[in-house]
Amino acid sequence: MNRTSASLLARDPLRFGLLLAAAMVAAAAGLLLPAALADAVDAAISGGPSLPHVVWLLTVGGTEIAADVVAAILTARVTSSACARLRRRVTRHLCKLGTASPFAPGDAVSRLTTDCAGAGNLAAIVVQLVAAAVISAGAVVLLALLDWRLALVFLGSVPVALLLARSHLRLTAGDVAAYQEVSGELSARLLDAVRGLRTIAASGVAEREARRVLRPLPRLHAAGLGMWRTQSRMVWKAGLLLPAVEIAVLAAAGFGVAAGRLSIGDVLAALGYVVLGMGLVGQVPQLTNLAQARACAARLDAVLGTEPPAAGTAWLPAGPGGLTLRGVAVGAALRDVDLDIAGGSTVAVVGRSGSGKSALAGVLGGLRLPDRGEVLLDGVPVTALRTESLRAAVGYAFERPALLGDSVADAVAYGSWAGSGSVERACRAAAVHDLVVRLPGGYATPLEATPLSGGEAQRLGLARALARNPRVLVLDDATASLDTVTESRVEDAIAHALPGRTRVVVTHRAGTARRADTVVWLSGGTVRAVAPHDVLWSEPGYRAVFTEGAPG
Repeated sequence: MNRTSASLLARDPLRFGLLLAAAMVAAAAGLLLPAALADAVDAAISGGPSLPHVVWLLTVGGTEIAADVVAAILTARVTSSACARLRRRVTRHLCKLGTASPFAPGDAVSRLTTDCAGAGNLAAIVVQLVAAAVISAGAVVLLALLDWRLALVFLGSVPVALLLARSHLRLTAGDVAAYQEVSGELSARLLDAVRGLRTIAASGVAEREARRVLRPLPRLHAAGLGMWRTQSRMVWKAGLLLPAVEIAVLAAAGFGVAAGRLSIGDVLAALGYVVLGMGLVGQVPQLTNLAQARACAARLDAVLGTEPPAAGTAWLPAGPGGLTLRGVAVGAALRDVDLDIAGGSTVAVVGRSGSGKSALAGVLGGLRLPDRGEVLLDGVPVTALRTESLRAAVGYAFERPALLGDSVADAVAYGSWAGSGSVERACRAAAVHDLVVRLPGGYATPLEATPLSGGEAQRLGLARALARNPRVLVLDDATASLDTVTESRVEDAIAHALPGRTRVVVTHRAGTARRADTVVWLSGGTVRAVAPHDVLWSEPGYRAVFTEGAPG
């Protein structure tokens, strides 16, 4: 049993105990029911007083029904609370991992939704299987008390039933794990495609992208088909086993009646015990569910077992916002980058698609940890800084910002201590104030009721970065959806709103690069040159970045 599975059974002991108790009461009542029915039948046949036997039969039957109802209610409560608890834990851990998470966004969503729901069923499945095992064992004992010969005949089927269950678990384990893994991969690919719908439509590659997203589908089909084939074989084998055992026990009971050892009621009780005893075999679908729940829990273990980056403990001292990179490498995106950015300067980062621009923007403010090398902010390694200190010092705005919060004001103030005045000033600097005040509720307008174009969303994301009043502002293509006139106006407003602050602008526009103090020209993950735009313009390769390059 993995850690997630064990925690599910230990985190809610009260409800789990009540569920187990209700299941045991239902099991005990179920075991008493055949004997109560036998007594009532024998009393009716013999002509004796049957009312007490009928009352007892009704009492036992009513108890079983009531216990089953309570168990069903508790199952729903235990499952829902376990699922909610898992989602809280996984969400918190994914947030701690941040951009260092090795899980693709779609895969993380799959684990947070499908896998949490699957693993949340574990406690209920375990209780159901334990109850089935108790009922089966109890039925064998009661059958032996009725006539040991009947129990002996029944026990002949136990090895066959155990072999079927073991074979089923062994054959389904691999298919279930593969199904969960491929489902996560499909989710990751689909989420990537949804996020890039405009690019896909503009490029006219919808069919090709659909084929890419659905490429894992044959593996999903094979895993699902394997699960169903295994289950179908188990079901028909189990379906044949039960009537075969019933016939064998009925034949043995017939000899008992002929010998005077058993009554008619005893025969009915024996058949009831056989059905109860074979109940564990009838739980074959639950064995598949158990394997699936364990596979889901294993995938959650992979998330919860991933250590988040070590948190820094240092506070950032006062400084101009100077940035230094020494030997920084990030996967295949950046290789051995050395760079000095003077505090208070404006730096444009340019390069073709895939040159490492966004990777560089990410490492500057600690959003991405380099695989090798060091990033310093005012002489302090960003990895040594406390999270709140680093996030207060560095503001980020992105090409496709994720706007979070209940209202427009909340979205702009998100992650900062900005008040209403600071929010409005930031929106004015980002040239989005006029849009906001025209909304039905102004800054209090619910975010979900605010239709935004790409450029308007970008400007709100930019306002969110400005509201933090950071000493370093990193704009990762954050004005790509604005026309050049609006972009120039926004840049001037930022310069007035945050005078003397360091600005790093990832751009694919020559005009933006021209207005910067310095340009960092990236090519193939390395710094090809650092110089003013007018100096670099004499290089044909540099000019080609703007005539042939694309955002990346």
